[in-house]
Amino acid sequence: MATNARTLASCIFCKIVKGEIPSFKLLETESAYSFLDINPLAKGHALIIPKYHAEKLHDVPDEHLKDLMVVAKKIAVAQGLVDYNILQNNGRIAHQVVDHVHFHVIPKPSETDKEGLVIGWPQQKLSMDELSKLQEEIKGKL
Repeated sequence: MATNARTLASCIFCKIVKGEIPSFKLLETESAYSFLDINPLAKGHALIIPKYHAEKLHDVPDEHLKDLMVVAKKIAVAQGLVDYNILQNNGRIAHQVVDHVHFHVIPKPSETDKEGLVIGWPQQKLSMDELSKLQEEIKGKL
């Protein structure tokens, strides 16, 4: 486990990392653990989690995030995926079900709504002035 990794005894993903619950492990690094989703949206749907327990992405120290996208890329390449989604949700109203940061690699093998991620995209129209003000607001906090 990564140095100073925090775990939560009641967390299902922490239990998977510790080997207390079996998983279909794909790849493990010092700071990340990946496995097949047992309720996949498509064949090959995988989860990548930091070994550090945190409910939301902004709660995970940067050093525990370093391998997550590298592992996601390796899983996509290993499956020969052409079309796929990388998804990460934060909070219940954002559709997070397990309170441990996790990323999904979700293959999208066809254009149908029968497999893979199916989403709506409710775009909003903002003026260039509104976008400019928002940009400055965010940049001022970085």
